[in-house]
Amino acid sequence: MAYSFETQCVHGGEERTWRDGERSVSTPIYQSATFFHTQIGHGQFNYTRQDNPTRLHLEETVAALEGGADAIAFASGMAAIAAVFELFRPGDHIIVSEDLYGGTTRLFNNVSAKNGLLVEFVDTCDAEKIRNAVRPETKAIYVETPSNPMMNVTDLREARRIAAAANALLIVDNTFMTPYFQKPLTLGADLVVHSGTKFLAGHNDTICGFVVAATKQLGEDVRLIGKTTGGMLSPFDSWLVERGIKTLAVRLEREQETALKLARALQENPHVKKVYYVGLPEHPGYAVNKGQTTGFGAMLSIRTDSEETALRALRKVRLITFAESLGGTESLITYPLTQTHDSVPEEQRMRLGIDGSLLRLSVGLEDARDLLADIEQALEE
Repeated sequence: MAYSFETQCVHGGEERTWRDGERSVSTPIYQSATFFHTQIGHGQFNYTRQDNPTRLHLEETVAALEGGADAIAFASGMAAIAAVFELFRPGDHIIVSEDLYGGTTRLFNNVSAKNGLLVEFVDTCDAEKIRNAVRPETKAIYVETPSNPMMNVTDLREARRIAAAANALLIVDNTFMTPYFQKPLTLGADLVVHSGTKFLAGHNDTICGFVVAATKQLGEDVRLIGKTTGGMLSPFDSWLVERGIKTLAVRLEREQETALKLARALQENPHVKKVYYVGLPEHPGYAVNKGQTTGFGAMLSIRTDSEETALRALRKVRLITFAESLGGTESLITYPLTQTHDSVPEEQRMRLGIDGSLLRLSVGLEDARDLLADIEQALEE
């Protein structure tokens, strides 16, 4: 029987491929490093770095939510992305969105480059620029959409066509939208990555990452890298993330509703020069985003009238928490220039607009009126 997304969040993707003897409603935490066998070849699980029942149920759930053939849970979003880039060899060319989470840019510039990968940053909002960047040695196109922190939108269908023509993989970071609002695999992506720390776990209390594969073979390739390099998610953290996913749909609906209210109100604030939110019809990527998603998410950025105003807001917020990360029940405000994107080369930051006047807001579950009152008083002189 095919269940709805909301039901899958609560119960998992399908009938479990294993069952604990007590039939517990909550997935048990198998906090064990290893598992005994009665004889050679008898035993579904071996060693937790390789496989674990708690993690397996979480992986089955995430695979089902994304519509993937397999999902692999990692100890962080960066561990997941790093594992994906172990699929490539020295000399391979990878086209990536120029506006990315700063940690991803740091990985590409400091680790991927050292390993001989040819990473090229491109404005992936412009399909022609992607097409012009393709070389004979291009092996993948990697995008965030909406991007972090400028909320740029990439047309995934067009990116898929370009990738297919180049016989390259399409890899999509779906952290901001989650599978509730966007399913890149159904639009032709080969791999989806998540910082599961964010909306999937949803409570600012654990760090994790996922790779979801469109095919069993790709899933096996990534799983081999994960168990070999060792960055797999622990049983207890797997349980925390699974618990968070149970409320994913209801959290995102409420958070999106509040985010749109804040975006509209902040457009009228005299200390705000621009609001970057894909749910606003005037956003340049509004139509593309609407054509490939079922929502707009809970992330927005604002450009204040000056760096002084931005720094004042960070000092004065009381309800909204000044902190890195996003996607939790508590609303967070972040200063990309020195927090999430400090590793991005200055020239690239300035070209993208990541300067001292930019603030990023992750909208949580607080009342919209309380959040608006807090950000407005923080912006005032």
